[in-house]
Amino acid sequence: MKKLPILFENNRKWASQISQNNPSFFSRLVQQQNPEFLWIGCSDSRVPANEIIGLLPGELFVHRNVANLVSHTDMNCLSVLQYAVEILKVRHIIVCGHYGCGGVKAALEDQPHGLIDNWLRCIRDIHQRRSSDLARFSTAEERINRLCELNVIEQVKNVGNTTIIQEAWQRDQMVTIHGWIYAISDGLLKDLDACVSSTSDLASLESL
Repeated sequence: MKKLPILFENNRKWASQISQNNPSFFSRLVQQQNPEFLWIGCSDSRVPANEIIGLLPGELFVHRNVANLVSHTDMNCLSVLQYAVEILKVRHIIVCGHYGCGGVKAALEDQPHGLIDNWLRCIRDIHQRRSSDLARFSTAEERINRLCELNVIEQVKNVGNTTIIQEAWQRDQMVTIHGWIYAISDGLLKDLDACVSSTSDLASLESL
């Protein structure tokens, strides 16, 4: 089973359906990549970025990692961000988490998970800083889901504080960062009202 034939068959069906619906789709796609949006999301296989917001290939630039984190030492994420902002000229950056995130759950568990514990350390830090907020909730599920929201808001701040975004705003490039969360249970997105498009917006969010 070196070639995973079922996946190749699925691919042929997908390409055929796209071509039938839009004969010029692939020829136009080859010519350019011109997305307006960058999506920074979780690697969870249940959160397919393009599909849940109804966009086709070529309309959404995507970066995904465990728990949708934006670290200032992650050259992978920063390279994607720089390319999106400086080359593709995206106008909107969407940081999207999801409720019940396994990465968030793992960060709170009192047991080792190996290498990933280092990656998730920042979520533990958010948990400690926002302990009074989280204490308002009576169940573990509610606390985890609130921490998923707080994590998204923190990553919006991290995106805004990168040199890439700071320099874009300094040259008056229009870039807005949005914080959203997705519910796997019903397929719906929620806007977390963490939207920033300037250093003053970012300062207001930092104060929350």
